[in-house]
Parts: sequence; C-alpha cells; structure tokens
Amino acid sequence: MKIQRIRALEILDSRGNPTLQAEVLLTDGTRASAQVPSGASTGRHEAVELRDSDSHRHEGKGVLRAAGNIEAILAPPLLGLDATNQALIDRYLIETDASEGKSRLGANAILAISCAVARAAAKSLHLPLWKYLTGNRTPSLPVPMVNIISGGLHAGRNIEFQDFLVIPRGYNDLSSALEAIVRVHRATGKLLAARGCTLTGVADEGGWGPHLRSNEEAAAILREATAVTNTTMDIALDVAATHFFHDGQYALEGQHLSANDMAELLGNWVRKYGITSIEDPLAEDDWQGWKTITDRLGSSVRLVGDDLFVTNLTRLNRGIHEGIATAVLVKMNQIGTLTETFAVIDRAREAGYSAVISARSGETEDSLLADLAVASGAGQIKIGSITRSERLAKYNRLLEIEKWEFTPD
Repeated sequence: MKIQRIRALEILDSRGNPTLQAEVLLTDGTRASAQVPSGASTGRHEAVELRDSDSHRHEGKGVLRAAGNIEAILAPPLLGLDATNQALIDRYLIETDASEGKSRLGANAILAISCAVARAAAKSLHLPLWKYLTGNRTPSLPVPMVNIISGGLHAGRNIEFQDFLVIPRGYNDLSSALEAIVRVHRATGKLLAARGCTLTGVADEGGWGPHLRSNEEAAAILREATAVTNTTMDIALDVAATHFFHDGQYALEGQHLSANDMAELLGNWVRKYGITSIEDPLAEDDWQGWKTITDRLGSSVRLVGDDLFVTNLTRLNRGIHEGIATAVLVKMNQIGTLTETFAVIDRAREAGYSAVISARSGETEDSLLADLAVASGAGQIKIGSITRSERLAKYNRLLEIEKWEFTPD
C-alpha cells in the first residue's frame, strides 16, 4: 500500500478560524483524511502553526500557504512510500521542513499529513486506528478529565484560571462516567444561575464561562455540584499561569504572588476541595518556581506540564532530569508528527511520569485523538466539556471503541 496522492484543504475549526485537512490516497484505492486543531492558549515553545498573515482573509489567520506547502513541497517526497512506515514518513516530513519548530512549512501542514497517512494505513489493513497505532504498547481506555467551568483565554479572562474540571472515579464504564459528568455540568449551570451569574453561552471548550468573584469560587461551586448530584468526582485545575506571569510574579486577583505563594494557595485548595491534578500552576519558563512547587506539592497532587513541556522531548527530558512536574500534557500539534508525539508519551512512562492526551481549544470533528489516547495506554484524556460537536465526536468515538472494538488482554 503505497502513497499515490496527498492533497490539502483549508477548513474551519470550532472557533470559525481556518485550519487544515489533508487527504491521502493509496495505490490500493484507500482514501483517508485528517483535520488538525489549533490552540488559543499556546506556549511560546510550541511548534509553529503557519498562518498566511493576509489581513484581507480571516484576519490573517488563513492557512492557504500551509495547504500549498502540503501539495507542492511535503507531498512529493512521500509519493511511492509504504504508508505503514510511519516513522520513515514522519522523518521525511521533518527533514523536508528542516527548520526549528517546523516554522518553514508549518507544523499544522506536517501534522495533517502524518495523521492522514496513519488513518489511511489502518483503513487499508482493515484495523481500527487505535489498534494500528498501538504497536508494542498496552492499550487502555482513558478516563476523561472534563471541563465544567472555564476562564482565562478560553472565556474572555472572566477569571484568571483557565479550566476547572472533574475526573470521574469508580465508574464501571465510560457511559456511566459520562452520564454522571453530564449531571455535574447541568447542576453547575443551575448553581451559577442561582448565584445571579449571567450565562449567555459556553466557552471555547464547552464549559460554563461565568463572571465570578474569584477563582476559588469556581472550585467551590464545582465541589458543590458534585455533592448535589451525588457523583464521585475528583477536581482538576488548568491554571495556565503563563498568561498572568509578569516581571517574575503572578498577577492574581489584584495580588502579586511568588512561586512559593502560588504553592501555598494551591496546596490549601488541594486539601479543601479534593483537587488531584493541577496543570501549569506556574509559567512556562519559571523552571526554578516549578522545582519549588514540585518539591512542595508533587507528592500530594499531580502536577501537569503543558506550556512547560509543549509535547517536546527535549523539554520533557530536562524536567525529568531536574525533578520538575510529575506529568505531561500531550497535544499532537505542539510537536507536529505522530512519531514525536508517541516518543514523548513513551519517555514519560519510562520515567514514571503520567501523560494526559489533550485536545485544543480550536478543534475539529476529527476523532483521531480518541484513538491516540487508547493506543498510547496513557489512561487519561482531556477533550473539553460534554457540549459542542467537536468535543462529542471524540467522546462518542471512545464509546464506540469501548462497546464494539476494545477487548482487554
């Protein structure tokens, strides 16, 4: 099954911004496509998402250049290659770009091809994508980490922290867990309305985006919602601290806090609200602060590096070497190929770090992320809330895998 043709299309993501779709045609007639997501809360060390910068189209966010790069530059070296040799294909993509951070041709262009080739190969072999991607790993169905209340860049900076999430605990299957999460989401909406919060819609990832008096109020409401619904949920936070880090301090609710102050504040919340996971509690380049908070809180709560690690093996290795964080958030478009994504997941596992497979705020209805999460065996997925079709496509794919395809060894 050799690659016969690759073509590209500019499409729209869940925020109405352009993104890419690549389609791969194999010599046996198999055809498959993949769509790539886009982030709003992006780390500055992420691989580069190539945009047109043409102010007359989509406010400069068009991706026609990236689509052209797929067809004119990236595709030709791949024609005639075996579609099942993912490592070779991804290496060709990286070498063809040959720039730091995939800035010349675009990580979005490279990822679209990488994923489309994998899907075409799996389809040609008549395998579920997750099974094709598994390799020598042990696949597992992931537990969802679900956004209920949003702030930060995902909800107009109504509060500084970006996500307040729940993690179901003790449910027998994903269907039961999602039913409980839906109840928590609805109960949260009612509690917010009862407090006089204006709810005119949902945030980028489907969570509620209310105006609250403080970040802590969101955690308190979420814990109350789990209580009134009689559900068993842990609470997780995405602080996204880089976005309120200025001049060596964290500008939070009118205060200027040090890394030690942030550790003290979050440590109190861990005990008070049953928080088990905190993502990006400190800024992306505050390595010393991260070391401080890991030493203080790392044994009592999972500390997840997103902007800190940006799915980058070099940055993850530094964190492992220095004893910083205890988990890595994995976003394919932060690095640009499936091979590099799996390298980060495998390295984290080897070092005793956990991995959370994550969507982006600007998503598509492509469900590949669900298959990636199962194939990786990471055990956790962060998709967004249980509203909006770009989120539900991935939850529904997980339900399909669980019910029809997955048989544990």
